[in-house]
Amino acid sequence: MHDVIVIGGGAGGYAAAIRAAQLGAKVAVVERDQLGGVCVNRGCIPVKSWLKAAETLRRLREAEAFGIQADIKKVDFKTIIENKNSCSEKIRLGMEGLLQNHGVEVINGQAAFKNPAEVDVDGTAYGAKTFVVASGAHTEPPDIKGLAKALMTTDDILDMKKVPASVLIYGAETIEVEMATLLNTFGCKVYLATADRHVLPAEDQDSGQRLGQALNGDGIEVITRGTLTSVKGSKKKFACELAAKRKSRTVQVERVLAGVRRPNTAELALGQAGVRLNEDGTIIIDEYLRTTNRNIYAIGDVTGRTMQSHAASAMAVKAAENILGEKSKFPFELIPRGTWSYPEVASVGLTEEQAENKDLDIDVGYFPYSINGYSIARNETFGAVKIVADSEYRIIYGVHIVGPHATELIGEAVLAMQLEYTTEELAAGMRIHPTFSEAVVDAARDADKWALYLPKK
Repeated sequence: MHDVIVIGGGAGGYAAAIRAAQLGAKVAVVERDQLGGVCVNRGCIPVKSWLKAAETLRRLREAEAFGIQADIKKVDFKTIIENKNSCSEKIRLGMEGLLQNHGVEVINGQAAFKNPAEVDVDGTAYGAKTFVVASGAHTEPPDIKGLAKALMTTDDILDMKKVPASVLIYGAETIEVEMATLLNTFGCKVYLATADRHVLPAEDQDSGQRLGQALNGDGIEVITRGTLTSVKGSKKKFACELAAKRKSRTVQVERVLAGVRRPNTAELALGQAGVRLNEDGTIIIDEYLRTTNRNIYAIGDVTGRTMQSHAASAMAVKAAENILGEKSKFPFELIPRGTWSYPEVASVGLTEEQAENKDLDIDVGYFPYSINGYSIARNETFGAVKIVADSEYRIIYGVHIVGPHATELIGEAVLAMQLEYTTEELAAGMRIHPTFSEAVVDAARDADKWALYLPKK
């Protein structure tokens, strides 16, 4: 009998198992595929490895602005793929070693609940006092007429040895935007279509519009308020029908990338354990990460919350600690969001629109990269930092960054909000000059109406 069985060995499941073991529990992890899950093997890590190659290519192309002339002889996709695979393997081997080091048993196979206290894994029963469901999610193609023949997946892109001449990417969330960035850098003509008003529709409207502007400027054709209704094959290309209220259009491309994220719950027999689901198949959880069965917790993508691995890992730690005696709520409002595009986008907390919809009385601080000294020196001046704060008590409700190193800078905002900093306290901070981080302080000063480097309001 185990104290804790974790179902799923991805970023969340791995973290839950390690933390529970650190707290003295006897732990097992059930994984049907490879440790590391989508993030390590087919998502975060492989994508960032490819994007580093893309960034290097971009730097070489832009080097002449700094007086450096470089000839690019070829792009060796075989080496890019080998490096991508090597990165995943190193992390996966490290995970295996650390689980062993902490005495966590790894069980290979598909888990399904027999009852609230047992799971069946390929014919063998395993019992536990508590469970953590960290089974993640997968991508399914949307139900669009004619799509199947034209469809390509992110797996196809991550193993491509030849770049398609043209691709329609349908959807404009993080994954789609990153794939658009990657393909575009390597010479593919990319159409990025979304039924929403702007790319990254869950983000602050300013961020989405700013990113859309940058993508268009980079050669990616962004099509908003367009719904993909059908894909028709021709001799060399596929005709993609994009319906819109005002004007519909047809786009001719070689391939189409489209997918919908679905939780991995169908094979778990959760009903046998008294675990209820939402209508979309995600698991219902409370603020403590408990399911409708108080001895079963759920974390990460399978809950339908922010589908990024750092959220799963943070939820994992809290779930393990709650299982082993602590009873504290998970701070969903502190989950940062990141998109590794050109430029990067990162955020935490409420958007300006969300704050207004809650009838909060807010002030907004804003500081553009275009007048940040480090940005000017590096010729990376596109973007801005935006802070949404309470107009009376100066509480920081949200921070939104578009620009270089946004995914690193957002950590400052997360810490400030976690420690309940006001804009006054953030504005009083000191940063090394010149750095991008100065822009965060300058945005706080603007929120408090004493920005030093902006025109008087």
